[in-house]
Amino acid sequence: MREETEEKTVDKASGPGRILVAVYAIFALAATSRAAVQISTKFHEAPLAYALSAFAAVVYLLATVALARRGAGWWRVALIACAVELLGVLTVGTFSLFDREAFPHATVWSVYGQGYLFIPLVLPVIGLYWLRRTKERP
Repeated sequence: MREETEEKTVDKASGPGRILVAVYAIFALAATSRAAVQISTKFHEAPLAYALSAFAAVVYLLATVALARRGAGWWRVALIACAVELLGVLTVGTFSLFDREAFPHATVWSVYGQGYLFIPLVLPVIGLYWLRRTKERP
């Protein structure tokens, strides 16, 4: 009976998940560095764009940690982080196309991540797919 109630441990960071965690870690480092430089040197030029860069950095950091950790709680955190990232890329990407005055300087998510080879658009989709595959089953 006890075996039936124990949660099965699914390792999100094994196999292809390691590549996903590595890519998220690279984006976390890149977005954090970019936001730090932008905010410390020219925040007054485009406060919205640079604040969004900082927000993207936080989302990438959270997704990296959550994807690398085990457990149902971290799985949920990763799911929320990837969903927020996808929503952010789609929202900022759309607004940056149609209201260029609101985004005088680019963010990581501008034009759906065009400056990063559209990886910011594809990455959360892959992350959500991977999370679906590694979801714990009762």
